[in-house]
Amino acid sequence: MEKIPILTIKQQARLNRESIIAERRYLHNNPELSFKEINTSAYIKQQLTGAGIAWKQQAGTGITAEIHGGLGSSPVIALRSDMDALPITENTGVEYQSLNAGVMHACGHDAHMAILLGAARILQSMRDDFSGTIKLIFQPAEEKLPGGAKEMINEGVLLNPVPKVVFGQHVRPDLPAGKVGICKGLSMASMDEIFVKITGKGGHAAQPNTVIDPVSIAAQLIVAMQQVVSRFADPLTPTVLSFGKLIANGAINIIPDEVLMEGTFRTFDETWRYEAHKKMKLLAEHLVSSMGGRCEFTINSGYPSLHNDEQLCDTWMQYATDYLGEENVINTGKWMASEDFAYYSHNRPSVFYYLGVGNEEKHITAPLHSSNFNIDEDALEIGVGLMVYIALQELIHHSKTLINTNSFSL
Repeated sequence: MEKIPILTIKQQARLNRESIIAERRYLHNNPELSFKEINTSAYIKQQLTGAGIAWKQQAGTGITAEIHGGLGSSPVIALRSDMDALPITENTGVEYQSLNAGVMHACGHDAHMAILLGAARILQSMRDDFSGTIKLIFQPAEEKLPGGAKEMINEGVLLNPVPKVVFGQHVRPDLPAGKVGICKGLSMASMDEIFVKITGKGGHAAQPNTVIDPVSIAAQLIVAMQQVVSRFADPLTPTVLSFGKLIANGAINIIPDEVLMEGTFRTFDETWRYEAHKKMKLLAEHLVSSMGGRCEFTINSGYPSLHNDEQLCDTWMQYATDYLGEENVINTGKWMASEDFAYYSHNRPSVFYYLGVGNEEKHITAPLHSSNFNIDEDALEIGVGLMVYIALQELIHHSKTLINTNSFSL
């Protein structure tokens, strides 16, 4: 297969470095929550217009745009970024710290947007020399069900034109800057939200014989529910059940009338996922009832498991190895986190890869969704260059070398 001169792409990424960093810092300064990315959307549209790239709005604050090659409109590939931030109060102390109280880009979506904008500018400048269409997807609300990906797909983001493949990336602070990672096949878990209300009969803590104690019932239920993982799940199928919120609004001497529990269920097997839902609900209702209480058990089905197309992963790994060197391309394991990019992977051949942004020497080690999360901004240049190289090489792969590589020489 013909290859794009890598030094040319790296030079373009270097030339765009400062603007990419500035965009990331602006976006980090001005985070917005899921489905509320109004100013973020306006900023992205402004940048696309400035680069001469036409756009349209989808799924509320979402944006799609297309870069058309001068040598033909086929094939079509898609590049996706998410846009939303998290309800977290930032504690990094950086000069570009969030200006919106209680809202923070603690999952790196600011970097994702800046990288896709940088890649779009470079690809737009090269459009006369390739055949194909690059669809840009700036997607809202990755962090909140039902997820912006589902809404974008429902509104036709994968139609007219239909992309052959979809690529997405996510920053990973546990990977050093300069390295990238991927997991072939099943890569990220499904995610479902669990809400439990246990109703008993409150009263004085000194007279437990006169009450139906929902706190004691909740404690029993939390332990018993782990049977779903330890005894019902196939031990070869990764499964996680965690409860992170428990509200028992009594006091040292008051047993409350009710307890509220919230948790998450995650796995990689879609059939087992829905079997587990039934088992959890049945177990909860029977246990609570046997102890004299009443149980309302609700499961909100969230994102499905994310599947990286195996053949496309092999191709991506070759692109990444070409660009960064074999020593910088990591085979990562399955990750029990979830991502609504999974919806794209259930519709089109897709690859969701990881960009290393950690740096121990710079003390950039905080995990995702942490109030101290930050990235090594040197990774932005790497992320942009790699994305451009992947896009162009994938166009070559599908268009049988309808690319004028002579114009890319230094």
